[in-house]
Amino acid sequence: MSPPRRFLQATRQPEMDSLQTNRRNFLKTSAGSALLIGFALPLTLKRAQAQTNTFAPNAWLRITPDNRITIISGSAEMGQGVLTALPMLVAEELDADWKLVSVEQAQADSAYNNPMFGMQATGGSTTIRAFWTPLREAGAAAREMLVAAAAAQWRLPAAQLRTERSQVIAPDGRKLSYGALVAAASQLTLPAKPVLKAPKDFKILGKPTRRLDTPAKVNGSAMFGIDARIDGMLVAVMARSPSPQAKLKSMDEAAAKAIKGVQKIIAIRNGVAVLADGFWAAKKGRDALAVQWDLGPALLSSAKVTTMLTEAATQAASSGAIAFKQGEPAVADAAQRLSASYEVPYLAHACMEPMNCLAWVQGDNVTIWAGTQSQGPAQGILSQVAQVTPAKVKVNTMLLGGGFGRRFAPDFTIDATLLSKLSGSPVKLIYTREDDMAAGYYRPAALVQFNAALDAQGRATLLNANVAAPSIMAGSGFMALPASGVDAMAVEGLADHPYDIPNQRIAYGRAEPGPQVWFWRSVGSSQNTFFIESFIDELAHAAKADPLQFRLSMLSKKPRHQAVLVAAAAKAGWGKPLPAGVKRGIAVAESFGSYVAQVVEVSVAKDGKPRVHRVTAAVDCGMTVNPLTIARQIESAICFGLSAALYGKVSYKDGRVEQGNFHDYPVVRINEMPKVEVHILPSMEAPGGIGEPGTPPIAPAVTNAIFAATGVRLRSLPIDSEALKRA
Repeated sequence: MSPPRRFLQATRQPEMDSLQTNRRNFLKTSAGSALLIGFALPLTLKRAQAQTNTFAPNAWLRITPDNRITIISGSAEMGQGVLTALPMLVAEELDADWKLVSVEQAQADSAYNNPMFGMQATGGSTTIRAFWTPLREAGAAAREMLVAAAAAQWRLPAAQLRTERSQVIAPDGRKLSYGALVAAASQLTLPAKPVLKAPKDFKILGKPTRRLDTPAKVNGSAMFGIDARIDGMLVAVMARSPSPQAKLKSMDEAAAKAIKGVQKIIAIRNGVAVLADGFWAAKKGRDALAVQWDLGPALLSSAKVTTMLTEAATQAASSGAIAFKQGEPAVADAAQRLSASYEVPYLAHACMEPMNCLAWVQGDNVTIWAGTQSQGPAQGILSQVAQVTPAKVKVNTMLLGGGFGRRFAPDFTIDATLLSKLSGSPVKLIYTREDDMAAGYYRPAALVQFNAALDAQGRATLLNANVAAPSIMAGSGFMALPASGVDAMAVEGLADHPYDIPNQRIAYGRAEPGPQVWFWRSVGSSQNTFFIESFIDELAHAAKADPLQFRLSMLSKKPRHQAVLVAAAAKAGWGKPLPAGVKRGIAVAESFGSYVAQVVEVSVAKDGKPRVHRVTAAVDCGMTVNPLTIARQIESAICFGLSAALYGKVSYKDGRVEQGNFHDYPVVRINEMPKVEVHILPSMEAPGGIGEPGTPPIAPAVTNAIFAATGVRLRSLPIDSEALKRA
């Protein structure tokens, strides 16, 4: 995996081969055939088994003679619950006593590659989808080996034995704990095709389960990236380049060095770093640098971004890359024709824990401590930075104080490693909130131009959509824009919308205003669901139809969409009276293999400020692991998406980002959070993702409710309270 090109320039290393793949395709790739239990054990586990008589039949599991069971997670924990969900998968098939189960975070190792990515990384709501079968097989294989060991000791057929709560049980009631069998089981051959349980026999999966990582987070012992510390480390704060094109014009190095505690000043491609004994000295030194940048003649502004997007969308109408087409989009039965344009701005991830990384380059060995979503890629990228082999790069994955896709980016690990190499010391690089807000890696700004037709019966017969946005694929450094010219992430949620409209043309027009764009919680579906679900509501209003029934009439081929819509509407009391001034809005989306519908209740005050009182969500994410996690992730995603809808905006003026911290990039506060109800539909379908699918429907559900309350159709975000006040 390669870093974005500007980082390769920064480190002067040759560019690695691009993965030349389509993210949506590899996220959709089935992982069911992967048999990870056959993977070689990491060296640390081999040593543990050899030295302590530990039963470690695969990279995911070890059992010790005291009957303790440790599950190793190769996925990063950023609040989504994988440090509990992955152990649940193994423990279910192992028939483990859950009270004896603990979890450890794996270092970077190919044994923990995500089968859907082909690398060790966490994102795209893939963890459960990817490891549903492999980790269950890991647990089932271990159970079969333990049973075989007990059968040999008792001289009974294995088929006569059963397992329960970390014990093998004979027909006559005799019991052997797993701990008592580790030595014998370790000598047996790993089963090639372990038998998995039928879902009806699950005792752990699908049951509400408290998270294993909560106690450490409550008592303060949990270690996040920003907590990492080693003797002799320097702390770095950077004066970051405000844009990839900016050039360093001047700085006051003497003033920075005069700050007590400042040790070194190092200029790299992305800015100038001040290295000091602690964070405060480094920050004061950075501020004292008074760096001046030459931003070049073409200063970016938000108005220019809108102009570029509009031009790209207009061009897409005639010569855009075709993302989807069916029927005869130019000819359709039309009693009414409608057109509308929608736009969203760049968005920051606004993680509670700003980016940070502790790196130590010692000769040809590199060690980092970081909250990263991409441990595997980090090995390859940082090996280029330090000019060592990937095997010499050790990645210690810390807890992430929010990820949302931002910590998949390599910038903070690259710069920390480069600064350690250049300084000869361990270096802990910390971004301030303002640094992170201006660092790029935004959700793309995007614009769409719709036109549609309704026949005399109010049925949609035509939908044309011209989407304009920067390309995540082209700018990522590890994917390539396909020959079709369609960035799958720029059109996801729109090109694959669920509605049965006979004549359609969805086209993509690429616009590149300049800022680095990146994955943001639910990626393209976040903005495109706002676009399509808002416009579908416009069509329903034009057809004088109920928004729910209008949707259902076009979803006869999409039963899972229908089911969540019906469930959410029923639980919300769709059609029933509400308090004066309160109205409902609805939206539905499928993303990352899961289906979510949301009904919101909104009122608008006289000053134009909307208040979201209640959100009723129905989710079909296939077979479930932990219902508590599902509910909390939907709640979290609603809060995240609602913050963006109400407040989220990264704007540019005179070439610089205008936002810096939560005072001018606000998020929803506790007193603003609506009541959220989450209803999980039973399903025997394959598991879907859950970390992201709750985000896409919330913005259009809110703006659709605002339209119902005020008659004002909001076609841009964040919500314009002044426009509502004037109405």
